[in-house]
Amino acid sequence: MGKPVRTQIINGVTWNFVEKVLTHGASFVIGVILARLLSPSDYGLIGMLAIFISVSNIFIEGGFAKALIQKKECKDIDYSTAFVSNMGMSLCIYLFLYISAPWIADFYHEPILIELTRVLALNIILGSFNIVQRARLMSQVDFKSLAQINVISTLISGILGIGMAYMGFGVWSLVGMTMCSSLVLIVVFPFYSKWRPSISFSKSSFSHLFGFGSKLMVTGVMSVIVNNISTLCIGRYYKSDQLGYYTRASHFSELVSFTVFEVLGNVTFPVLSNLQDDRERLVAVYRKSLLFVAMIIFPIMVLCTLLARPIVVILLTEKWLSCVILMQWLFLARMFTPISAINMNVLNAIGRSDLFMKLDFAKIPLDILILVITIPIGVKAIVIGTFINSFICFFVNAYLPGRIFGYGGLRQLSDWRFIILSILIMTSAVWTFLYFVSNVWLQLICGGLLGLIVYVGCCFAFKVVDEEMLVMLKIKKRHE
Repeated sequence: MGKPVRTQIINGVTWNFVEKVLTHGASFVIGVILARLLSPSDYGLIGMLAIFISVSNIFIEGGFAKALIQKKECKDIDYSTAFVSNMGMSLCIYLFLYISAPWIADFYHEPILIELTRVLALNIILGSFNIVQRARLMSQVDFKSLAQINVISTLISGILGIGMAYMGFGVWSLVGMTMCSSLVLIVVFPFYSKWRPSISFSKSSFSHLFGFGSKLMVTGVMSVIVNNISTLCIGRYYKSDQLGYYTRASHFSELVSFTVFEVLGNVTFPVLSNLQDDRERLVAVYRKSLLFVAMIIFPIMVLCTLLARPIVVILLTEKWLSCVILMQWLFLARMFTPISAINMNVLNAIGRSDLFMKLDFAKIPLDILILVITIPIGVKAIVIGTFINSFICFFVNAYLPGRIFGYGGLRQLSDWRFIILSILIMTSAVWTFLYFVSNVWLQLICGGLLGLIVYVGCCFAFKVVDEEMLVMLKIKKRHE
């Protein structure tokens, strides 16, 4: 007899949290060490291939992983059909990339990309071995095994990458690390999933899985293209070192923003889904969730913006100083990511995935317009455009919740007025401190502590939490 659902959820959330902390922490340390050993152009070369590899992976999976998880009773033939489909697609994609490698190299004006594309694309075939294995463990809510597998893979591949970089392999260190990660997963997954692939195939199973997964595949491909189009354009029109600075800056900002959302924001979807039939409580929890995430993410991202220079000098060394200004704008841009994700999540929570998709596609013209304007100006202009885009998209994402629940972007900003005021005071204090202190270690440690103390003190002084709790109590009392 299986574990109770409540126990499965608690165990899953716990191990998912452990995995995120360990893998993100390990990846951060490994990334810092590699950045000190490698050059910006090494990262830029890999960044040029990111969009091709990411889109290929979406096509290979074809949404089968989510389809397997969603299906109530999966049989061996379903897993085998998905495995065969993934392998077949990966071979076709690899052949396409192998033939296209000279064109890709010519597009970026980087001859070395011919070899890099043909070798790195092998990882697509290696990765296809693990898609079904991962889906099986996720469908069983076995996040403990997934956590252990991912940590093992991250550590072993990271050690190999650092070793190759230390021995002077340059950009091939990043390729070796990526391929090693997939190879380790191939070896380790069977010990945890207790499933061995076969070449069995069922047309009916394929029709069911693809029918569900194809919609996700289309959305996924569009999302990957939109998210990577800046990287594509920078790689095309600027030198590889400029793309290297951009990818490092983007990595730091996304690491902080996405980690906060994964720890705090992802919880909102199942919670809000459970309250979809109680509109007043749903709105109350929705407001409280947004305020709580804003209280955490806004000061962290602003503080990282203020301390970007000492962060880069201490962690990455002065050869990466050119990415400081890029990192600052991207930190400011990414602070809206968790907020926008929650505003979008509430649409899915009430079963309006159609509105979610329409809203996602409606933002594409804005993405393209800002890129068309900023690309000729320079990389700095592109990241400033990213900030402007992110700020506008916050209001776009909040528009439909505003229409449905009466809680749009302006009302959300109004609820956060004391948070914003606290951040402005914190910014003034830290900025003044940085002006008089030149030692980067003192700037990072003392400046960071000063910022947190001032911000927390202001939040207590303005009674930010207390005021929201009173609002929540009033809503609850009216409901009762």
